Amino acid sequence: MTSELAEAVVDLAAVTGNVELIGGATSAAVMAVVKADGFGHGAVPAAMAALAGGATWLGVTSAAEALALREAGITAPVLSWLHGPYTDYAALAAAGIDVSVNTADQLHTLVQALGRAPSTTENDKKVPFLAHVHLKIDTGMSRGGAGTDGWPELVSWARKYEREGALAVRGVWSHLATADTSPIGVAAQAAAFAEAVAWARDAGLRPDLLHLANSAAVFTAPRTHYDLVRAGIAVYGVEPVPGRTFGLRPALTLRSHVTLVKRVPAGTGVGYGHDHVTARPTTLALIPLGFADGVPRAAGGRAEVLLGGVRRPLAGRVAMDQCVVDAGDLDVHPGDPVTVLGPGTHGEPTAADWAAWAGTNPHEILTGIGPRVPRRYARSKERA
Repeated sequence: MTSELAEAVVDLAAVTGNVELIGGATSAAVMAVVKADGFGHGAVPAAMAALAGGATWLGVTSAAEALALREAGITAPVLSWLHGPYTDYAALAAAGIDVSVNTADQLHTLVQALGRAPSTTENDKKVPFLAHVHLKIDTGMSRGGAGTDGWPELVSWARKYEREGALAVRGVWSHLATADTSPIGVAAQAAAFAEAVAWARDAGLRPDLLHLANSAAVFTAPRTHYDLVRAGIAVYGVEPVPGRTFGLRPALTLRSHVTLVKRVPAGTGVGYGHDHVTARPTTLALIPLGFADGVPRAAGGRAEVLLGGVRRPLAGRVAMDQCVVDAGDLDVHPGDPVTVLGPGTHGEPTAADWAAWAGTNPHEILTGIGPRVPRRYARSKERA
């Protein structure tokens, strides 16, 4: 292990293999979502591994995330979808980043920003930046996207600006709310999406890309695939549908080591508040990872780690920088390796296990692994 205290080892071969598996489940193109620093795996390495697996698009949340991909030399198409009134649309257009638009007002802001932007020069001829936009319709998520009352106005203005050469409508899209739990909900959203697309086409728009499916829908709802599927958590190897497996391989392993060992008698209180009191003589092992590093405080009292080849429970509350493992009668020494989470192939807990213990989802577990935990990139053969 290269870090003094801990490291997160990211298996890039797993990312590539997961994208290949996703691509094999659909005839549509694949967008790999690398927002939130690639779900905690590292946006740039994850993006490159996903592209190697056949992804042709990348998805991010913000302008900063999108521009960071370009600064790293990644030239693949990128869609950025969450923007405020102060977004630098000119910078996005100049970098060839596609932009999602929710409302007519947002569309006006984008066009005005490009109108004030400098032009590029090609063969001594001034060429204005042209925005490629994806219009988002809210089909039932009640989050981003135009509502049914705002959709006609958004479509009308988009068509007007497109005719004037200010932008090109490349896509129409929406996001599914219940693809992992409710086929009925998916069917209702798919119907609403089809109506929105028909409205856009009646207005004269001819988007190249229609996209609705997320990770769960890739495997469960083929009618939602259209031209492009957006895979997020599945790219990183977390099965997106509870109770079902599709062959995905988790890509991240969080490892640390024991820093201190002590033998204590029965009746010893452990950690803040002494929530945990030892029932018998036992060995306690201190691990230098806490909730600032992504070990959720809410998992205290239920969570386990892999120590000495077996799972052992955490004892007491998870602190900001450290936690305590009840090692029982194991022969434990400072420096012994501890696997906090991983693929599960050696008996270690997975991100899904931690999510269950903490009452959350694997997304929060993976993205919560803090920046002071260094990422090391490897491929499967290096992790034997």
